[in-house]
Amino acid sequence: MKLDSLSLDAARGRDGIKWAQAAPGVIPAWVADMDFPVPDVVTEAIARRAAKDLGYPAWLDTPTAGPLAEAFAERMETRHGWRADPAHVRSFTDLNQALQVLLHVLTEPGDAVALHVPAYDPFLTTITGMNRRLVPMPLTADGRFEVPGEPVSVLLLVNPQNPSGRSFTREELEGVAAYADRHGTLVIADEIHADLTYAPKRHIPFATILPEHTVTLTSASKAFNMGGLHCSVAHLGAKEARDALGRQPAHIFGAPSVLGVEATVAAWRHGDAWLEEVLAILDRNRRLVAERLPSVGYRVPEATYLAWLDFGVPGAAAFVEREARVRLNPGPMYGGGDTFARLNFATSAAILEEILSRIAAVLT
Repeated sequence: MKLDSLSLDAARGRDGIKWAQAAPGVIPAWVADMDFPVPDVVTEAIARRAAKDLGYPAWLDTPTAGPLAEAFAERMETRHGWRADPAHVRSFTDLNQALQVLLHVLTEPGDAVALHVPAYDPFLTTITGMNRRLVPMPLTADGRFEVPGEPVSVLLLVNPQNPSGRSFTREELEGVAAYADRHGTLVIADEIHADLTYAPKRHIPFATILPEHTVTLTSASKAFNMGGLHCSVAHLGAKEARDALGRQPAHIFGAPSVLGVEATVAAWRHGDAWLEEVLAILDRNRRLVAERLPSVGYRVPEATYLAWLDFGVPGAAAFVEREARVRLNPGPMYGGGDTFARLNFATSAAILEEILSRIAAVLT
């Protein structure tokens, strides 16, 4: 496969944060960027826009950023069977900004926000940094989680889940919906990894279960490897969220650039052939981790390109970087245990084989 041909020497020439910050001799498998080039349809869309007009876009004063809302609604219906209302879509630069804006306009300092842990670390720091009270929902040994034992203002649902790779079942989601409906809780559903779900699992948008209490956050950035373009959307199914944002000045929170919008629309509408090739590589890679590291605690993920690994030794990430010369993200940064680390397996077979061989060698 063309996308599977990257060599270690070629990868070291990349200048994004993942490879540029790698210490000499260390292979980076930490930050959630893939090592694959973006789809041709994305680079072509950016080039066309740059050649045609980089002035203010025609949709500048459209609250939903015009073509982005329509492309999102089409994507949700064709890929996930959800007929989202494009009139309820708002654009943001990324999911972290969207979450912070929503917490700012919908909650107050001291309000309780529930989140299953281990969890995507910027969400943890957002909740605590905004002086909201984190109510953790720990994942159980079998990868499930329970709803809080107390009412909360907001439940932040990361599905598919980062870093565990779980794709939650309908039964689990219906349990969250019953809890939210009972307590009047707003559910903010981060579904950025939805397109990276492996068959036979199918992603279930939470808004199909409890639309009136849900805000859905997503972006093409993870599935199509273009996080640096900073473009995301929020679908405001909950009227309280629409009303709260509607009371804010039009441009106070900023907006994605015209290039980010062009790239996102192109990826969602025309990028699926590329995505299917990537998913085949990632499907192989997630299984390869299990084969090469049989002594490591690991549940093969149902979605994402992230492996949540229990090495059974304290300071696992530091140990692996020091002894194997592979950089992982440490478990405690996600609210997990010190024996855990997160490995990004979104790379070529050659690079992943080297990563796993290095790790396996220091575990024997």
